[in-house]
Amino acid sequence: MTYNKDFRPRLKGNKLAAFNNITQKERRILIVGDIHAPFSLNGYLDFCKETYAIYNCNQVIFIGDIIDNHYSSFHTTDPDGMGGGDELDLAIFSIQDWVKAFPKADVLIGNHDRMIMRKAFESQIPKRWIKSYNEVLGTEWNWIERIVYDNVQYVHGEGGTARTKAKNDMMSTVQGHIHTQAYTEWMVGRNFRVFGMQVGCGIDCTAYASAYAKNFKKQAIGCGVVIGGHTAINRLMSL
Repeated sequence: MTYNKDFRPRLKGNKLAAFNNITQKERRILIVGDIHAPFSLNGYLDFCKETYAIYNCNQVIFIGDIIDNHYSSFHTTDPDGMGGGDELDLAIFSIQDWVKAFPKADVLIGNHDRMIMRKAFESQIPKRWIKSYNEVLGTEWNWIERIVYDNVQYVHGEGGTARTKAKNDMMSTVQGHIHTQAYTEWMVGRNFRVFGMQVGCGIDCTAYASAYAKNFKKQAIGCGVVIGGHTAINRLMSL
């Protein structure tokens, strides 16, 4: 039998509707949760790549806290943990796998990401002495504090939950930061309809850098997908 490259299978009914939906030209954004490199959970990258493929995504947003910076934390650090140089080297090494998977991405700057910048600021070090995130981590990503697509705002989320932010701003909101929550909640009024999405995270809760949360609720390991600004999907990783 000769292969015909122009052959297309005939689809009908629900299969045709599903095909048309998943190939429609609109933003299909994968939102990656806090990864806190080098303390990311094994398998989380593969899970995000799988989610990207399942929903035929065409864009990626990292919701923040790409790097943990445990050694430089404002809280108590583990005296038996890695030194700053070793932790940074391992973080850069692990982030390269993410760069290979998603070479183009928007990255929300999280509180852990900006930790070094904060300490430099408090030490009165001018910005000109500080390298960019891309220079340090070997990425070519777009690092920002907030970004909006299809009337949905994406933030790291340090001032409360996604539902609260969505209500306060009257705008659909996607955020991370809170490791123990993963949900999408719609709020509907007479003249508005917005959602708040907590993405979840991809951290290894057994790592020493996560010891502060050992008595917290279980982490919600997951990621999110937003399609065209009208559909928001949480996906949790099987553990």
